[in-house]
Amino acid sequence: MFPKDNMRFIETTRMWPTLLLACLFVAGSLAIAQDSIVISGGAGMVGTTSSGSKFVQPILAPVAVVPIGERVLIESRGDIREFLFWPANGSYSHQFFGSLEYLQVSVIANSHLTLTAGKFLTPFGVYNERLTPIWIRNFQDAPIIFPIGTRTTGSSNGAMIRGNVVARRDWQVDYAGYFSASSNVEQFKAGRSAGLRTSLFLPKPGLEIGGSYERYLQATLTGDTVTPGALDENDTNIFGAHLWWHPPQSAFHFKSEFAHSPSGHGYWIETAYRFGKPASTAYFSGVEPLFRMQQFIRRDQRVGDSLPREGAQQADFGVNYYITPTLRVNGSYSRQFTPLGDRNIWNVAITYRFLVPIPLGSKK
Repeated sequence: MFPKDNMRFIETTRMWPTLLLACLFVAGSLAIAQDSIVISGGAGMVGTTSSGSKFVQPILAPVAVVPIGERVLIESRGDIREFLFWPANGSYSHQFFGSLEYLQVSVIANSHLTLTAGKFLTPFGVYNERLTPIWIRNFQDAPIIFPIGTRTTGSSNGAMIRGNVVARRDWQVDYAGYFSASSNVEQFKAGRSAGLRTSLFLPKPGLEIGGSYERYLQATLTGDTVTPGALDENDTNIFGAHLWWHPPQSAFHFKSEFAHSPSGHGYWIETAYRFGKPASTAYFSGVEPLFRMQQFIRRDQRVGDSLPREGAQQADFGVNYYITPTLRVNGSYSRQFTPLGDRNIWNVAITYRFLVPIPLGSKK
């Protein structure tokens, strides 16, 4: 993963005030938490080789979950990493990066409605919310269409509602709607936008299909700065769709997403199959072959959209090996094809998932 590809990293020297505020916020919440808190997350090391350049990233991604009573939940996740870089023609360099990915308060009103406020992961598609942590994603590089709908930050600042519209034994419909305010505050950068995502889930076949819509309500987000000005109303609508299939009692996974924006449109399709422990596969127990195909077709040049300038196609081949349920070794090879030239991308990673519940006493 290249930090500047998805623009989600801010220099650590500029983030200490925000991290301190987040720590104080969570610490203050502990004083009134009645049950227990959970400290979890992941740590890992990712190595990348691309076009003769080499990158190494030690990563720590802590997550804090603080329940307050039965209906209030405070959640936060950070990402801290050292970026070591050996260019093909140049000298070694390194830089420290970090980001506050979300810091939110959720109130569970009932089984159909949860209210969330703060900085939250933008619910456009499902990759951003479900697969971005290093200990979950199969490929360490995010899909090339990831910036569509999530902009350059992956997060929004404002309010979100979500829940189940219908929850039956054979089918379920859920939703997530949000509004984000414009902000240039460090670690809380976001554009003014609103969006909706809805999904239909069929438990018996393990099939989920859904769609996303986002309406951007101001100018484009260029790099780390929201540029003033207005766009044509026809250029502010973004659409997405996803299809996931995980048959019950099966080790096969199928995931896919499609997204369309004024910049262009594209898709990614990913499959995986994890071998189990029967005698016939004893030597392959814990092995999970991976494949992903993706493409982005450029429609219009937009400054700061973080998408391939001339479009791109890419095939990814990889494998996970689970040493334990929480310790994983991952490797992948990608071949990217663009009008500007083709390149090979090699990734190898080791990730560890940790989970530490901290009891705070029983609720009276």
